[in-house]
Amino acid sequence: METVSVVIVEDECIAAEFLKEMLEGQGAEVLAIVDSGKEAIKVCIEKRPDVVFMDVMLRDNISGSEAAVAISQKITTKIIFLTAYVDGEMVDYAVASGAAAYLTKPYNEAQIIATLRLVTANDARTEPIENKPEKIRLKGGYVYMTRHQRLLKDNKEVELGPKALKLVELLASQPNISVSHEQICMHVWETSVNDKTLRSLLFRIRQATDEAFIKNVSGTGYMIQTESV
Repeated sequence: METVSVVIVEDECIAAEFLKEMLEGQGAEVLAIVDSGKEAIKVCIEKRPDVVFMDVMLRDNISGSEAAVAISQKITTKIIFLTAYVDGEMVDYAVASGAAAYLTKPYNEAQIIATLRLVTANDARTEPIENKPEKIRLKGGYVYMTRHQRLLKDNKEVELGPKALKLVELLASQPNISVSHEQICMHVWETSVNDKTLRSLLFRIRQATDEAFIKNVSGTGYMIQTESV
């Protein structure tokens, strides 16, 4: 991973230091730790980090959600919400601020690292299409066609619905990386959905592919592996 600059906005000192330790262990540069919405807005505009880890509940009268909207109006950065719960209002703020992802507490190190890798790797989506690989060869003999958003096996198209293809696109574009439930929901439905809805979609994909096409990574999420793994 290239060096990524990060600002941590968290009102719990122990949680902030734990997050800082995890990120620096992955080579990220933590520019600052702040615990209020007002300070978050000021520091992020001044330092222009690549990524902001934003707690929703902060010490002053400006919530993390409100701070995220204010920051996104001034600079371009990836905002990852950290929250103990997700409701409709939080999702509205996530959409308004262009949030890259959100994680529900308690999160673990694997989820933090996978989400950081995912949102920074997604910068490649802004590159000209000719710079992207046309085919991604996946485990089990599957091939994902990036330009046409099609899944093939033995040169035959695997018939999948629009939401199933969006999920395959997300996992295939970040192969061998576990993607969290929350990140999948934001990409496929643009809102939070329950486990039953996601499992139903995965079941339909597995019916059309091999059972092991999408791997369940215990405690972190789901992944699709490349053919070399």
